[in-house]
Amino acid sequence: MDAKQKQLENALHAAQMYYYQNLPMKMIAAELQVSHSTVSRLLSWARDQGLIEIRINDIRGRADSLEESIRLHYKIQSAQIVPVPEIAGEQAWQERVAKVAANYLNQVIESGMVLGVAWGGTINRVAANLTPKSLVGVQVVQLNGGEIVSNPSVNHAGWLVSQFANNYEAKSHLFPVPTFFDFPETKQALWRERSIQQILQLHQEADILLYTIGSPRGQLMSATYMGNYLQEQDFVEMGREGVVGDIANMMIRQDGSYEGIPLNERACGPKLELFRKVSRSICVVSGF
Repeated sequence: MDAKQKQLENALHAAQMYYYQNLPMKMIAAELQVSHSTVSRLLSWARDQGLIEIRINDIRGRADSLEESIRLHYKIQSAQIVPVPEIAGEQAWQERVAKVAANYLNQVIESGMVLGVAWGGTINRVAANLTPKSLVGVQVVQLNGGEIVSNPSVNHAGWLVSQFANNYEAKSHLFPVPTFFDFPETKQALWRERSIQQILQLHQEADILLYTIGSPRGQLMSATYMGNYLQEQDFVEMGREGVVGDIANMMIRQDGSYEGIPLNERACGPKLELFRKVSRSICVVSGF
């Protein structure tokens, strides 16, 4: 038995004794003839490798909860609020929300599914917190084009898609188009290309869409507004149209509408009807 196989066997045995039999680490260490710290490392490794999944059954009454109020008001399947101290700051909020989102995605994604991913800082953190899950026939497709080149804290779109694809042993599909076109006519012409149409068709076939809502404000401003993609006149136009943010680079107003915003004629993202019709649309946001 090689070292890697030995580590796997020990990790499985440690996890079974710790979680199934409720044995203390001291007894597990004696059983495996290793140190207490080695048992701790084995359990951590088992969690990182996806050998251990922890589920919490929340049996509280939910009729008056904020999550339930949000669900009913916006007519969505579910809402999950991640408790984080206000003093922690926006980066800590984003990190904790990303961990919960990564865990939720693992619960709902299954073999044979198509996962659409919109790049951005928040989804970047989700990718960094993924736990490996072995699936068959999964496809991961990039929802909006462009790469983040001027924000070193956010990895480029190709890395993001590959992270999700590697995590689920999936096939990846990149969307090699600009974040914003200079002219609507250029976008219309490129959208007629067969290779681009194949990606657009995958968007329509997606079972899960994973995305965030970008904001031009706050400490963690969306990369869309920091990447030199937009010019001064674009920001003037956004103010005139009442734009408050974007979904996959498609600008939206406070009421959620996006029709009639000229910038969207040059944006690379899908029309927002796609997010309404898909079987499962996962929006990951943090802030206040």
